[in-house]
Amino acid sequence: MSTDYPSVQLEAGVLSVSGAIDAHNVTPLRAEGERLIAATSEGVVVDLAGLATTHSVILSMLLCWARLAEKQGVSLSFTGAPDRLVSLAALSNLADWLQSRP
Repeated sequence: MSTDYPSVQLEAGVLSVSGAIDAHNVTPLRAEGERLIAATSEGVVVDLAGLATTHSVILSMLLCWARLAEKQGVSLSFTGAPDRLVSLAALSNLADWLQSRP
């Protein structure tokens, strides 16, 4: 599989997000992530190290997942956020949120 092909998968409590995510393909990835989060009662670590792009729709997707996880009573944390995504998050005062989730 190409590293640019967008995907999301959950294994052993780690939700791996990878590939080139943009406005054209984020909707099915968001839905798949929500399905996976809703199906677990354990904490989830979202691993962002495999991202091939940085786009504001990724932050939107992560915020949607965080709201769902909170509603489900599932702890959600992030790891491996690329520096460019953290910089983009900083524009919306979300850098600390992205880097310091419990």
